[in-house]
Amino acid sequence: MPQTEAERELAQLLVESLNLEGVDPQAIDPEAPLFNEGLGLDSIDALELSLAVGKRYGVQLRADGDDNKRIFASLRALAAHVQAHRAN
Repeated sequence: MPQTEAERELAQLLVESLNLEGVDPQAIDPEAPLFNEGLGLDSIDALELSLAVGKRYGVQLRADGDDNKRIFASLRALAAHVQAHRAN
């Protein structure tokens, strides 16, 4: 399934902010898990990504947020959350 424009932008931010060498942002499956078996991100990556998202979009993601598992489930889920909560 192709990425939306918002997902492409977020995938680029993800690759840049986490220094994912050799990862093509456009090749990230928007439905694939970001953690563990998917992109293999860890809790440190989650913190760095949260900071990058906050800086770029004005969306605050708390490290202890109850919805983090859902928000960070996939690129698509994260993009949907950012779009719904971004400061314009």
